[in-house]
Amino acid sequence: MSSLPEEILPVDLLERFRTRAADYDARNVFCQEDFDELASRGYLRLFCSEHDDGSAVGMAEAVACQRRLATAAPATALAVNMHLVWTAVARLVERLGDDSLGFILDEAAAGEVFAFGLSEPGNDAVLFDSRTIAARRTDGGYAFTGTKIFTSLSPVWTRLGIFGKSVDEEGEELVHGFVTRGSAGTEILEDWNTVGMRATQSHTTRLNGVVVPAERIFRHLPVGPNRDPLVFAIFAAFEMLISAVYTGIADRALELAVLAAHQRPPGMDGIPAESRPAVRSAVADAALGWDALDSHIRLLAADLDSGVDHGDRWFARLVGAKTHATGTARKLVDAAVLLSGGRGYSNDSEISRLSRDVTAGAFHPSNLESARRTVATAWLGPDPQV
Repeated sequence: MSSLPEEILPVDLLERFRTRAADYDARNVFCQEDFDELASRGYLRLFCSEHDDGSAVGMAEAVACQRRLATAAPATALAVNMHLVWTAVARLVERLGDDSLGFILDEAAAGEVFAFGLSEPGNDAVLFDSRTIAARRTDGGYAFTGTKIFTSLSPVWTRLGIFGKSVDEEGEELVHGFVTRGSAGTEILEDWNTVGMRATQSHTTRLNGVVVPAERIFRHLPVGPNRDPLVFAIFAAFEMLISAVYTGIADRALELAVLAAHQRPPGMDGIPAESRPAVRSAVADAALGWDALDSHIRLLAADLDSGVDHGDRWFARLVGAKTHATGTARKLVDAAVLLSGGRGYSNDSEISRLSRDVTAGAFHPSNLESARRTVATAWLGPDPQV
């Protein structure tokens, strides 16, 4: 196993991040110091080539790094995730024989920060349709008008990946491009006031006729499901790296559950907490759940790196990993809260913060309903009633 996670995220760094996480959460501010330290250590260049001072990692190493980071600061890991997703997408399409996104890696190596501007309110089609209008201009560029939500890294991004729907006499198509920070018509609403994952500062972004020049438009796709490598790459990178963050929360929750069992004082009968059957059963159940998740995430990340052909079931496997990670993390956090007793209910405790952070997992694509549709289609074929 590579030692990169331990090298790039040493224990002392993680302890600083863990200490700051409580303050970021309490004040509802961006994880700026964490972000600056990660950038200075080359963390944003994980997927960049060694020639560009990157680490040239595969998905398995990136997942291991994000898991480790999330044990200390889940919101920091989730925020940085969105930059890493774009760089992972560039690597994945390159492996599929498409080098059209190489500029993402070049710019990331030069210090640009990428963010995800694809999510939209009310868009349950996700990548296959858009509520944002992309109006074609005579110079080949497009003017985008619409609202993007959950725009992590809002305070620091310099490149925002967006898409919108173009409708003209030639038909409909989805147009993907990158907005440069400071472009006219870009409006960031400082409206991030959530239960958890507060340090991501994932503000709403309004696009008010934002012009993306032709050279920053990188894909034209049909409306609806399609097999373009970009779609698979975004889906794979997003689901795996999201899964990594929540697996990291599960890692830490199990640690805290074990710690709580050892630290709780004996009852009035003098029996240590770790000797009580209910406590031992709770820790055992948590560990069994963690073990299955650990194996699942490692295997699927390795499959991506080695190019295993899961055919039409790749998407089902990816949503399966995401729902497994977020669901198991929630169960482990709940167990740790109960094992912690009254301390776990205190708002300034780490496990309390994790219990709020982990709730965000249900809101990332794919949600459970969408995941079930994907898996059912993979095994049963398309629904004949649709």
